[in-house]
Amino acid sequence: MSTIESIISPGSDAFEANRTGMLALLERVHGYTQRSVATSGRSRERFAQRGQLLPRERLALLLDPGTPFLEIGALAGLGLDNPDLDKSVPGGGVIGGIGWVSGVRVMVNASDSGIDAGALQPMGIPKQLRLQELALENKLPYVQLVESAGANLMTYQVEEFVTGGNLFRNLARLSAAGLPVVTVTHGSSTAGGAYQTGLSDYIVMVRGRSRAFLAGPPLLKAATGEIATEEELGGAEMHTSISGLGDYLAEDDRDAIRIAREILDGIDWQRGMPAEPPRSFKPPRYDAEELLGIMPMDHKRPVDMKQVIARIADDSEFLEFGANYGSATVVGHIKIEGLPLGIVTNNGPIDPAGASKATHFIQACCQSRTPILYLNNTTGFMVGKSYEEAGIIKHGSKMIQAVTCATVPQITIYCGASFGAGNYGMCGRGFHPRFCFSWPNAKTAVMGGEQAAQTMVNVTEAAMRRKGGEVDRDKLAEMERRIIERFDSQMSVFTTSARMLDDAVIDPRDTREVLARVLSICRESELRQPQPMQFSVARP
Repeated sequence: MSTIESIISPGSDAFEANRTGMLALLERVHGYTQRSVATSGRSRERFAQRGQLLPRERLALLLDPGTPFLEIGALAGLGLDNPDLDKSVPGGGVIGGIGWVSGVRVMVNASDSGIDAGALQPMGIPKQLRLQELALENKLPYVQLVESAGANLMTYQVEEFVTGGNLFRNLARLSAAGLPVVTVTHGSSTAGGAYQTGLSDYIVMVRGRSRAFLAGPPLLKAATGEIATEEELGGAEMHTSISGLGDYLAEDDRDAIRIAREILDGIDWQRGMPAEPPRSFKPPRYDAEELLGIMPMDHKRPVDMKQVIARIADDSEFLEFGANYGSATVVGHIKIEGLPLGIVTNNGPIDPAGASKATHFIQACCQSRTPILYLNNTTGFMVGKSYEEAGIIKHGSKMIQAVTCATVPQITIYCGASFGAGNYGMCGRGFHPRFCFSWPNAKTAVMGGEQAAQTMVNVTEAAMRRKGGEVDRDKLAEMERRIIERFDSQMSVFTTSARMLDDAVIDPRDTREVLARVLSICRESELRQPQPMQFSVARP
């Protein structure tokens, strides 16, 4: 492989402007995520009075000390609970991600019950569905730390009730796929949420704290007139001794987490996994800190994405494929901590030659079983008479077909712009990449706001002329302003990540570490052979 030579000038004004802008965006991301932690933490005294641990304290005890945790969807719901971003609390009421428990890599779904008693928050359902999807795709055991007040009846939406059924369907699918579902019910698990507990393979309940029933005392009395206490209806002692819903009775949160860790330790999940020797590798030749200054805040400014590759690839080596053909589309091979990886990225719009080259390369990666990384930085496919004559639709469709049908893990990172059908050809979220991340400066839209506005201005002006009236310039200017504002307000990561259109916003400096982690997850899933069953494990 050839070593990429750096052409970055860290002392330049442009680099410093880019770096300052990126750091400011990272500070915003950090501020929003820390607000969730702080809001949940304000329940500490109430939890302590009940003898309970805060949700993140439970998570910390569950995970193996010193091991990495890849959090998913930390910005989910940002601005959807409160349009004032200075007051919004993101996270969807759920703490989720991939970590290690008793030496087993697992997906964790923990209710953030320090916020509104764990009641369903905006984007909470889509976030949990994504956690389940990742667990199924990557063959990960699924660990739940449940304490939820369920749906907020004051903000009830019928679609949440209907689509929420997918959460329970997926728990059955996980179990049937041979992926153990381990649940610690720390507190309430009521109404439909009771099935979050009931559809688990291993259930740990906490004496005096766990509650699982289809109808709590108020609803029971309203529906039937029967009067019963919460403990009588669905307490841990009743469920572990009479109903058979619970398998293990814990004395408190710490004891419950201990039992969950012992369950994961006892299932011999690593059995039959081939032991791969460590691969030797050299780190990149250039400092990851320089990734902060490469991407401009203005997506219309050109970027050489090879400079990004040079700061994430082993020894900054890159074997470029078809360098002189469709050169604005950059494809080739690198390694991340010794693991082979194909890269598709953009130094501008995608032309017919670039689309054809990318199609060829994606298919070749499938042939060699090489995972593919898409580094999005494109304003879309080229348009114009000459490009239409050259078959841009045909060649772009081939690229989209290749992305759709690829048989290897595909990982997407939005590094800059991801506009129009370029988002599709570059394996945008709609094409189900195995993992999808954003840098804080990323922009995603059907087109730029100025282009959208000018398009509508032209159409409206033509309509005014056809009707024989005068062209109202003030009206056109106001329409242009509204359209630009509408598009620009939706294209940032603070909108897209809030809607779970990526898995996480990551610090550019962490890109190599994140890629190494998810490549390891993907590779492990390919090697693992769980024991599938016709049905999921049923309660006694």
